[in-house]
Amino acid sequence: MNRVQKACLKAASGALLLGAVAYFADPAALWARLRAANGGWLAAGLCAAIASNVVSAWRWRALARWLGAEMRWPDALRWYFQAIGLNALLPGAVVGGDVYRAVVLQRTGQSKAASSLSVLLDRLSGLWMLCAIGALGAAVAAPVLAPVVRVPQAWFIAAMLAGAVLWIALPWGLLWWLGRRDAARLPAWLRPLLQAAQRPDFHVQMLVQAASSALVQVLSAGALALGGLALGIHLPVAAWAFAMAPIFLMAALPVSVGGWGTREAASAAALAPFGVPAAVAVGVGLVYGVYALVQGALGALAFGLPSQREREAGVEGH
Repeated sequence: MNRVQKACLKAASGALLLGAVAYFADPAALWARLRAANGGWLAAGLCAAIASNVVSAWRWRALARWLGAEMRWPDALRWYFQAIGLNALLPGAVVGGDVYRAVVLQRTGQSKAASSLSVLLDRLSGLWMLCAIGALGAAVAAPVLAPVVRVPQAWFIAAMLAGAVLWIALPWGLLWWLGRRDAARLPAWLRPLLQAAQRPDFHVQMLVQAASSALVQVLSAGALALGGLALGIHLPVAAWAFAMAPIFLMAALPVSVGGWGTREAASAAALAPFGVPAAVAVGVGLVYGVYALVQGALGALAFGLPSQREREAGVEGH
């Protein structure tokens, strides 16, 4: 199976899954709730989503510079929003945009290892904090979630809190271990990370990454919650802190186009324990997907689509 056939298969599977989820959630109820959505809350959610990705672009630039790959702030912002557009339109969820960011940074003269690592670690940083906040949200929402999984509430809270603490500490432990390795024994692509881990500002940079990733996830959760408010869903903060983890993780799987289908299925499953009807929960996933499409379109209008020159011969102006 060639690349085009795989892309078509992913697009078809995502469309089928989205159609199935919408069908079982009651299409008439879903459409009625979307038509009655509050425009003010929708606009506020879009602003939160845009702010989340602006902070994400800043985080990526800070991480890239820490690894030795220099880029200007306007370029980081432009490439990040172009990548959002690619993620929303190409099969493979976040993979297409991430590959684009790595390639375009490398073609400015930065090393391949540092460019690729900056994108990989930027993505992992977001997923790392997403899971940690999701576990904390689950701990607070234990009275609702523990009965669903049939675990005593105290055990559930202890497991979620322990998991969150260990998960947050994991990168520090791994980088501390890496900083004591012999560079000659490591693969070449890991050496920029080793050099960064051995720098005296290592702990400061880790705190910067943690704080920026936390802000990204708080803004993303806010966008999700505001989209829910637009559809008439009123849930506590802990519910959204928990629900965003499965929703965003499923949307990131490279099995559809732009996360369509997987995101809506996860939204229905994650919000069901809190009494949210399936049709409304699917609507929340759709609204968040539209936020990504709008940002991709805004990125194209404000910064231009990736040019042929950028894709094949580098970035103009460098």
